[in-house]
Amino acid sequence: MARIAQKQLFGWEEIEDLGDLARLRLVLESLPDEDLMWKLERARGVGRNDYPVRVMWNSLLAGFVFGHESVESLRRELLRNAQLRQVCGFDVLRGAGAVPSSSAYTRFLKVLMRHEEEIEGLVDKVVTDLQEVLPDFGECLGVDSKGIRSYARRAPKDQKRDGRRDRDADWGVKTRWGLDKEGKLAKRSRSWFGYKLHLIVETNYELPVAYAVTKASTGDCPQGRKLVQKLEERHPDLVERCEVFTGDKAYDDTKLISELWDRDGIKAVIPIREDWREEEPTRLVEGTENVVYNFKGDVLCCCPQTGTMSPMAYGGFEKDRGTLKYRCPARHYQMECPGQARCPVKGAVRINLSENRRVFTPIARSSYVWENEYKKRSAVERVNGRLDVSFGFERHFIRGMKKMKVRCGLALAVMLGMALGRIKEKQKDRMRSLFKAA
Repeated sequence: MARIAQKQLFGWEEIEDLGDLARLRLVLESLPDEDLMWKLERARGVGRNDYPVRVMWNSLLAGFVFGHESVESLRRELLRNAQLRQVCGFDVLRGAGAVPSSSAYTRFLKVLMRHEEEIEGLVDKVVTDLQEVLPDFGECLGVDSKGIRSYARRAPKDQKRDGRRDRDADWGVKTRWGLDKEGKLAKRSRSWFGYKLHLIVETNYELPVAYAVTKASTGDCPQGRKLVQKLEERHPDLVERCEVFTGDKAYDDTKLISELWDRDGIKAVIPIREDWREEEPTRLVEGTENVVYNFKGDVLCCCPQTGTMSPMAYGGFEKDRGTLKYRCPARHYQMECPGQARCPVKGAVRINLSENRRVFTPIARSSYVWENEYKKRSAVERVNGRLDVSFGFERHFIRGMKKMKVRCGLALAVMLGMALGRIKEKQKDRMRSLFKAA
């Protein structure tokens, strides 16, 4: 918390009910921001101190906690709400006159833009604190990206900077493949002008642990690999604790899936793109005569007499061998198979992961475990929804990459700080709530 020495008419402990302000208190007390405050105060030096750094910082965080989409909205609330001004640290004797001007907030945001690394480090510190209070934090991670639309127009290259155009944003396209009414592959696309927020989220607790802000045109998969690498550098204990890593089809990449397992021992649960579905419905498993697999990861055996395809029974993953075991369906399910006597598969077959690293993963794609783990990926979408609705990214006034990175970092820090504060206040069941008072 950015602690402030100020004149007080009354203390927090003397207020019978802070109401909604209790949520702000949780965030201010949970964020380990003292190092950042020290750097900002040192940078200011002995100049004018009409609006102290710590007061500006606390009030800016209040804007996120209470969902103000602009500085002017925050200032109007500060002007009318004396209790909020006191919690933020404003001089109560000056009253509404202590509220900073719009230009003061603009200058303060420009200062914060020069401390992008420190803000990201603040997020890392809260993630570390959460690992200490939640022993199972990090067991399941998920990755996704979120398009953030810019409502400014793209600035021509020869136009002078005026603050109304966005020179850093560009166009992004999100493509989804699916089956149409006739069962054929169909492509659906949407485009937007703006940025993209890439997130790795702890899916059991629905909390972000790593992030990156890029232009909208940046690919999901390359940035996903970079995020995993950043997570390994900043939170090696978290990566070591992780067991499952989920993502949507945008992250279906042999390199990512292989690195997660070979380097970190993490099981990837990522659906495969349907890029060879029609051209080659099935492929023969190497070393077998009648065992094939499809892009979904289903393993089937072909009856040598009738040619009928039957799904084989999954027998589990053998970690020491690096193989998936599949049993003869006739023997396992006690079925009648006309060609059983001639079938080369007498008991079971073992398929090495190297057969196809995209299709064969430590958690078999055809298993119920895979389906249950993949459902956890929706936690990332819920985090994205909270950023849109609760933190104002659905409709915002942010221009420029630097400001977008700062605003995203602050929003995630507040989200994590709120969760940490709830846990410390024995309110773990409300750790994701930004609206309910403590």
